[in-house]
Amino acid sequence: MKVGLIKETSTVVTEENTALSVKSGTLPVFATPMMCALMEEAAATLLEEYLSDEETSVGISISVQHKAATPVGMKVRAVAEITGVDGRKVTFSVKAFDEKEEIGDGVHERFVVKKDKFLTKAESKKA
Repeated sequence: MKVGLIKETSTVVTEENTALSVKSGTLPVFATPMMCALMEEAAATLLEEYLSDEETSVGISISVQHKAATPVGMKVRAVAEITGVDGRKVTFSVKAFDEKEEIGDGVHERFVVKKDKFLTKAESKKA
């Protein structure tokens, strides 16, 4: 993985991913949490191409601005570009667009982890 790599993901706004449905608002428009999830999906999918079978990445921060509403039926795409690699921490510029305009942008960070070690630590909280 290196600075400059880019990945894009997309979805269509449905009743299920609106602010009204996910309870992040009261209107039937693309929900901010769903935009963030699409941005994270682009970043995570990009990293998966460069990780071993024993590794994955986890999101550790996301700071985005949702700048425009998108109604049900429109396509939304998210673009993640690696802007920094510091050991196991990878930083991305993330943007989202609907069919008319840019609807969001920000910064997302992910950390590369060993799957088994990460899950073991998480499960240990139950004990």
